[in-house]
Amino acid sequence: MTASECVDTIFVITNALYFEPFQEWAREFPNVKILSDGTKTNEARLGAVACLQLTIKHFSVEDHVIVVGGDTLFKEDFSLLKFTERFSEAQAKHRGASLVLCYQCKEEETSKYGILEVDEDMRVSCMKEKPQPSETQSRKACPCFYLFSKESLPLLDVFLDEKKNAPIQERDAPGTFLSWLILRRPVYVQEILGRFDVGNLPSYIECDKYFKDRVQDNNVYLQ
Repeated sequence: MTASECVDTIFVITNALYFEPFQEWAREFPNVKILSDGTKTNEARLGAVACLQLTIKHFSVEDHVIVVGGDTLFKEDFSLLKFTERFSEAQAKHRGASLVLCYQCKEEETSKYGILEVDEDMRVSCMKEKPQPSETQSRKACPCFYLFSKESLPLLDVFLDEKKNAPIQERDAPGTFLSWLILRRPVYVQEILGRFDVGNLPSYIECDKYFKDRVQDNNVYLQ
């Protein structure tokens, strides 16, 4: 990602149990910064949104931020450069606009993903969390790859303050903040062909085979 010159620093946040191994790994990558959230159990976790807030405050981030789910890998049509160009277009329409990805999922898959409903300008009107096919006409699944504008980042404090007494599930996944943000600030989409959810060994093997067969030049992928 840093090779594309669209990203200057990568922040990886982990819990206290895995902090040292990640620190060891990151020594080979000068642009990667590791942060521990201080927790040691899943029950004590802060939640992804609070971890995002922690990272921004700890490293004094004052720029636009891309949030990436670590188990997500995109197909070969994805371009980080085109994504950031699309973000600039969205910012030209509405200062403070954010940008997310979407792809067409099958009808029977809507109940697995967050589904975006968009207008003719590709601005998101709402995000429905794992709806049944009958509950939305949209089939635009939204993977965890969000470009939050720097203007939207102060709203993390507002969101977390509103949710401070809510169950962890309401502030855990970063999509919870995205759903909340869509109703308050402009969020646009860029469409892609699809993605791999690399959550287990079979999906990893499938993904590995796909890229060995399809991607001939690793230096071009993601650029």
